[in-house]
Amino acid sequence: MKNIKIFDTTLRDGEQAPGCSMQLDEKIEIAKALEKLKVDIIEAGFAVVSPGDFESVKTVAQIVKDCTVASLARAVKKDIDAAYEAVKVAVSPRIHTFLATSPLHMQYKLKMTEDRVLEVIKESVSYAKNYVSDVEFSAEDATRSEPVFLAKAVFTAIEAGANVINIPDTVGYATSADMINMLTYLKQNVKNIDKAEISVHCHNDLGMAVANSLAAITAGATQIECTVNGLGERAGNAALEEIIMALNTRKNYYGGQSRIDTTQIYRTSRLIYNILGIKPPLNKAIVGANAFAHEAGIHQHGVMAKRETYEIMTPQSIGLPTNKMVLGKHSGRHAVEDRLKELGYTLTKEELDSVFESYKDLCDKKKVITDIDLEALLKHKKIETAGYKLIRFTVNSGNYVTGNAVVKLSLEDKIFEEVAIGDGPIDAAYKAIDKIIKGGKRSLESYSIHSVTEGKDALGEAVVKVKSGDDFVTGRGLSTDVIEASILAYINAVNKLN
Repeated sequence: MKNIKIFDTTLRDGEQAPGCSMQLDEKIEIAKALEKLKVDIIEAGFAVVSPGDFESVKTVAQIVKDCTVASLARAVKKDIDAAYEAVKVAVSPRIHTFLATSPLHMQYKLKMTEDRVLEVIKESVSYAKNYVSDVEFSAEDATRSEPVFLAKAVFTAIEAGANVINIPDTVGYATSADMINMLTYLKQNVKNIDKAEISVHCHNDLGMAVANSLAAITAGATQIECTVNGLGERAGNAALEEIIMALNTRKNYYGGQSRIDTTQIYRTSRLIYNILGIKPPLNKAIVGANAFAHEAGIHQHGVMAKRETYEIMTPQSIGLPTNKMVLGKHSGRHAVEDRLKELGYTLTKEELDSVFESYKDLCDKKKVITDIDLEALLKHKKIETAGYKLIRFTVNSGNYVTGNAVVKLSLEDKIFEEVAIGDGPIDAAYKAIDKIIKGGKRSLESYSIHSVTEGKDALGEAVVKVKSGDDFVTGRGLSTDVIEASILAYINAVNKLN
């Protein structure tokens, strides 16, 4: 079995997807989850882009101990300087520099000749190598590059000190046959190719990112660049969870293995979806709600008789429990703690006390508390921000009545109350909150609400995206009352902005 390294770029390429920006504390939480998942390399960001990006890369580099931490850098000195300054505190730092090699990019974007591109590759990789021993070079748009010139670029990068060569399918153009042919060509025509690891980074514009990544493994790639849930620019990247479970399920075919702890896949996926305020498609492979669901009678009968009839992997293998414990108002603290441990959560006494208090409140509204309810309570406790807290609200609305709301909030030991009218109860409540919590001009960019569980007493999760100036934040609220959930979500977002 050959070892396949997993280079996770959720915090860099994943965050570049529209609507997927994250705050520093959220990036830290994801980085810790990725470390627990046991990815080999975390690409923490693009350090030169902004002071915020630099700080997030540096913070991740300081916190993570069991993974290499990389920063992306264009093939220019100021980018490489910034990348080094951000990752130099890491236990295992890497600088990842890139330059396009396709005729299209060289002519229209770079405006460079082939000879000049080779010079810049040599200069930038050598410069990065003076800082760190671990340097990765990516030939941007490699799959649309001329093979002969790409081979020269790869040779030059390795000669200059690159120990990892990445062949990206930057625009998701390649087929699996293209990937195999290209890697085979490079292995046969680059004299020093044995001195570097071969990596691939596939985009999903034609829905082939995972297939192309797996094909690259059969052709000799030993590092795969991917993101959790396939997040990324345009249609996204190769999905980490799909690649890993394909390797595990078809070991005899791919002959590769990774160090990924697959039992952490589901938790990590859910964490990232929750932070971004989005839900996976029902039919999303591995982590979608229907990935391990069976409704058809024939399927149910087959699975009950022999699981393998309709399941090629177990839900437990990705950390999704199938056994259920009924929890309700008569369940005690220990029962809740035991169930959370079974779900993979170890809490401090203070965290457990806080979750249990919310749990007892929920028991007054629901007869049965499900595993998903517990996870939702836990996640929302973790995302609660310091600042204003909701004490109570009253709303009045109807098809012949102007919506109005009275909202009472607290901040430390101070109480504030305001009333407002609006286009319905939620709009009125948000306007009342704006009266209480002063600040710059805020705009509600999006609002959604969905049920976390089933039934008429389901928990509702509200997700709002609020913009103030250049700041763009996501707020979340949870309650069996959809109006309360909506108010809590808006308070959560506004607290982040203040």
